[in-house]
Amino acid sequence: MKRPIVVAAGGTGGHFFPAEAVATVLAERGHDLVLMTDARHGRRETGLFKDRPQYVLDGAGVAGKGLGGKVRGITALFRGMLEARRILKTLDAAAVVGFGGYPSIPPLLASRMLPKSQRPEMVIHEGNAVLGQANAFLSRFSPLIATSYDSVARLPQGARITLTGMPVRAGIEALFGQPYTAPTETVRLLVWGGSLGARVFSDIVPQALAALPVGFRTRLHVTQQVRAEDTDRVRAIYEDASIAVEVEPFFNDVPERLKSAHLVIGRAGGSSVAELAMAGLPSILVPLPIAASDEQGANGKALQDAGAAWMVRQPDFTSAALTALVADLITHPERLSAAAEAARQFARPHAAAKVADRIEAGLRS
Repeated sequence: MKRPIVVAAGGTGGHFFPAEAVATVLAERGHDLVLMTDARHGRRETGLFKDRPQYVLDGAGVAGKGLGGKVRGITALFRGMLEARRILKTLDAAAVVGFGGYPSIPPLLASRMLPKSQRPEMVIHEGNAVLGQANAFLSRFSPLIATSYDSVARLPQGARITLTGMPVRAGIEALFGQPYTAPTETVRLLVWGGSLGARVFSDIVPQALAALPVGFRTRLHVTQQVRAEDTDRVRAIYEDASIAVEVEPFFNDVPERLKSAHLVIGRAGGSSVAELAMAGLPSILVPLPIAASDEQGANGKALQDAGAAWMVRQPDFTSAALTALVADLITHPERLSAAAEAARQFARPHAAAKVADRIEAGLRS
């Protein structure tokens, strides 16, 4: 009987979706899986882990918090680590795999607290072009580090590194290689902003598109993810400008939305960048300005340097600037086609299988 593999992931979809993609491959290969996650989202009642063992551990982030918040966060992480160590001793896990963010710290740190003869293989995946704070802390314990980018800042010297790419959901992986058709009449614009949307896009994008010449506005079809409290306000701006729009807090059919889009506006998280590249789509990226290590800025720059995106820092993301950029791209659709091809070249398909391969290689060694 195979020893189980523990997947340590939680928080937002940017951390959890890659974990689920890799776990799906491991499950297909016959491995037993256990999820260790955080209380922010708790037990998963749908998806791969629904009927598999799950443990919700104590923990909290510390980045950007004051002294009191840091003390409470560290205390919670310590409690989670002790609980994870107790569980790991009974599981006899073959490997513990983390995908960044504070939910990965208690299980992976606990694995190093076990006697050497009982320690599972330790693997971390870094989805950004800058090693995140949690992964930077864990990297001192000499895990195998699977990376999504050719160049990742803050990697420790002498680290065990393997380039795999960013695992994405199967429905998005299926978009790889599909041809991009530049807009002729209708221009389909997708606006997303992370798992909960982003207020800045609700404030800027509708006003910017409403300021386009009427000939452009009537060609637009906008799909925008917004916070629930912004739905009516955003929809009203579009309708007053005679722009066809779908506005929702969450879309369950993201692969289909990507498949039909001509241009995407959004953040530059690791998963978002990977999904845009896999779908071969041009994008306007606005990195999250409060990210602890500006990892979104590094991600967006990598895609922009490849010719696949236009990155705009949030202080420069004004309605006037966006109106001008969108008008230029609609006027010159060949620029969209060139960016789409660059995005496709940037993609690293089959990343979930590559991460799973590296995990299994560690089990055999």
